[in-house]
Amino acid sequence: MGNIKSPASVEAIEVKSRGVSDLLAAMGKTAYQGRTLAEAAEIWQAMLNEKNIAIVMGLAGSMSTAGQWKLVRWLIEQRFVDVLVSTGANVSEDIVEAMGYSYKQGTPHINDEDLLAADLNRYYDVYGKETDYREMEELLTGFMSGLPDGAVYSSMELLHLFGKWLGAKGINSILAAAARHGVPVFSPALFDSAFGEAYFMAKNRGRRIVVDQGREFDQFVGIGAGVGDVGVIYIGGGVPKDFTQLMAISLSPRFEDEAVPGRRGFERKSLKEFYYPHRYAIQITTDSPQWGGLSGCTLDEAVSWGKVSAQGRHVTCYCDATIALPILTHALAERVTQRRHIPDLNRLFNDPG
Repeated sequence: MGNIKSPASVEAIEVKSRGVSDLLAAMGKTAYQGRTLAEAAEIWQAMLNEKNIAIVMGLAGSMSTAGQWKLVRWLIEQRFVDVLVSTGANVSEDIVEAMGYSYKQGTPHINDEDLLAADLNRYYDVYGKETDYREMEELLTGFMSGLPDGAVYSSMELLHLFGKWLGAKGINSILAAAARHGVPVFSPALFDSAFGEAYFMAKNRGRRIVVDQGREFDQFVGIGAGVGDVGVIYIGGGVPKDFTQLMAISLSPRFEDEAVPGRRGFERKSLKEFYYPHRYAIQITTDSPQWGGLSGCTLDEAVSWGKVSAQGRHVTCYCDATIALPILTHALAERVTQRRHIPDLNRLFNDPG
């Protein structure tokens, strides 16, 4: 084999009665994306065993309509995720089901004009009633209408208040669970969702809410100064991924290019800036890197930016998230009974400024 170290043998999977964790371990001895999915589970488990780390999940797309939101809620409840960075869609469309309504299995092979006439919105092969969506928007509007006119919030502050409000009403959504368990939720493109519609409806009722993105970025990047390491899990890409990646390089300008005590990083000599690459990184995506988009950008490429550590562990699994996320979550449920070292991020809620 020359200079190549002796690799492990591929082991064909035997059919037998077993749990998800055991099956995933067997997949790790095969090839292609089954192998990388198994590696993703191992890396996530390694993060959970660390003593001083914040685990950030970037959640893109519209996963809640696809039956994935209770998985995210469970990960928050177990504190297998410490911070959530989400599209506005994922933390609003789950509320429809949490309110007692439902999405319906459909088909992409249909006349969409007929769906429009029937007041049905299509999410690829899922249908949602426009009337149900409007009920969710009215709920959002009711919350916003109860806030002080002209009040300024970061998305994290607004979503934390909303989560507590939902919890008090018995609507056990992602945000309600996050508020209950001290998990901050950021949505840097919040109004690109039902929140935007609710903003207008609340404004028409005399309540104008301001979301301060600068304040939000300050709060988010500051999380990286209070922990020893950061691990990231990207379900898809888009804004949640890019926003989260910036934590690794934006601590330097936030602290005027001074080193952050207790953080493992390096100084970029040409700029005299300190970077703190994410020590662990998992990416689940169906996008390809050759088109140049962030959603398909490899984690290896992120090493060149100082956003992911070359000395840490990272893996990209090219897989539909509706396949990967349920398998990963159930494997973790079987492997980890309790996370012992959980960072306390309550300072963000107690002193949000």
